[in-house]
Amino acid sequence: MKISRPLVVLDLETTGTWVEKDKIVEIGMVKHLPDGSKESYVKRVNPGMHIPESVSKITGISDEDVKDALIFSKIAPEVIAFLGDCNIGGFNIERFDIPLLEREIIDVGLKFELGDRVVYDAQKIYNIHEKRNLTAAYKFYCNKALDNAHSALGDVEATFEILSEQVNKYGSTEEGISSLAKFDYERSLDYFDKGRKFRWWNSELYPMFGKHARRHSIRELVKRDRAYLEWILSKDFSVEVKAMIGDALSGAFPKPPKR
Repeated sequence: MKISRPLVVLDLETTGTWVEKDKIVEIGMVKHLPDGSKESYVKRVNPGMHIPESVSKITGISDEDVKDALIFSKIAPEVIAFLGDCNIGGFNIERFDIPLLEREIIDVGLKFELGDRVVYDAQKIYNIHEKRNLTAAYKFYCNKALDNAHSALGDVEATFEILSEQVNKYGSTEEGISSLAKFDYERSLDYFDKGRKFRWWNSELYPMFGKHARRHSIRELVKRDRAYLEWILSKDFSVEVKAMIGDALSGAFPKPPKR
């Protein structure tokens, strides 16, 4: 592949998916140069916090694996130097890897700017060119063309066929459709409520809206701004949210779900 400007392909393994709070546990980069040569950089990182077991199952990286690794502030200068003024490539890097890396760099008092770099996000290009709609799913799972797409009855019949094939491919024919329930991804456990107004991070619950969004936990707000929590009780929030806030104001804080 022709490359006119050095390209760093980047991937991060992290403690979770929250860009504003989660930490890097491993960074991997490969720099591809116009002459066809390449350089590699990979480092484990001690995030200074517990790596959830659900994340360790995915990444294969546990607290024990990074307990002797350097913290990010110690390697940040060499990460920045490796990136240089190269273009950057990766998968889902525009929404996740780059903003999380930028935040980690800022948190240690350094600066990283995209400037005039070009970002090549393989996921974005993939989603643009390879459709992820019902017609594409019907072709993929059932190897059929959806001739009557966007008619209500045609769509629901095709969806049932897709679900049946997904049971065969991913689930258990003995259990039937109930075997697909396990694919309600663990990410949903990151949130306290169905409206996703409150999110778990490091065993504490944070609001995702308003002036304290993503900054202060419920436990902190009981001390810092009780009036804000009392305001929530007076507004149109769900019963489960109001019950949780009421308990917190009384000193009974919510406990994170078991994964």
